[in-house]
Amino acid sequence: MSVRDLAIRYGFILLMLGLVAFFGLAASGFLTLPSAIFILQSVAITGILALGVTCTLVVGGFDLSIGAVATSALMLSAYVMVVWEMSALAAVVLCLLMGAAVGMINGFLIVKMKVPDLLATLGMMFVLLGVQRIPTEGNSIATGMALPDGTNATGVFSPAFLALGRLRLWNVLPLSVVFLLVIAVLVWGFLELTRHGRLMYAIGSNAQAAALAGTNVERYKVAAYVISGVLASVGGILLAARLGRGDVASGNNLLLDSVAAALIGYAVLGASKPNAFGTAIGALFVGILLQGLTMLNAPYYTQDFVKGAVLVVALVFTFALTGQQIRRA
Repeated sequence: MSVRDLAIRYGFILLMLGLVAFFGLAASGFLTLPSAIFILQSVAITGILALGVTCTLVVGGFDLSIGAVATSALMLSAYVMVVWEMSALAAVVLCLLMGAAVGMINGFLIVKMKVPDLLATLGMMFVLLGVQRIPTEGNSIATGMALPDGTNATGVFSPAFLALGRLRLWNVLPLSVVFLLVIAVLVWGFLELTRHGRLMYAIGSNAQAAALAGTNVERYKVAAYVISGVLASVGGILLAARLGRGDVASGNNLLLDSVAAALIGYAVLGASKPNAFGTAIGALFVGILLQGLTMLNAPYYTQDFVKGAVLVVALVFTFALTGQQIRRA
């Protein structure tokens, strides 16, 4: 195996290990169990959203609305429990249905109306960002807040709901991390081990050839966006459960971090394609980077720059060295 091939296959892993070694030496306490747990908890939501993006990338699409779907789920779950005073189960079910509905609409716009994926999901992002603020006139949702009709919200977050984002198994492992691991395994198994997953990869590689082979391309593309919407809703639910309030500004970085994790996945072990394992490693990489910079007291305004620079370097291993391209319909 040539040096070039080694760089393509193992370059990103070496980069991540080098980053861990650097932060371990430069930041006291980085290589500790509490730091590792914090990193895993911080990437759980990002990783779940990134797995949804991965599903759309597999069929040659792209979903820019995931961050808005997640924050909409956060606001909806808070509104259902605090304003409507409904149960945690109702909040979860309504959020999942909302995510699926958004995915269906995105798929319809892209497949039936022939709107380019980036434009359709970008438009949906702006729609959701506006809709989620209208019921509260742009305010966050919390018990006792003043409502537009002059009354006060008297509902509270259910303890069962809060446990989704705050419970630690054996007082160590956050439940949100378990959700990430389970979803990552399910998405990986679906994409890599099932006929449906292989057909989705075939669609992303050459949609016309897949259609000629008898694949219902439109149905699979819509399904990919539905999966993305549902997973984004799961991320929003976990974020609401962690915060215990409907914070309108809490999901500002979800889109960029999730997309970064999904794209980094292309570079993991030279995959050169969207894949669930690479996406999970990409989310972990983003978490390690941000945790290390935080522990080094790096100014917050430099973190996006460093994250973007490292993303570019990671993707060089895939696209510049292999000549691969992201295929989109």
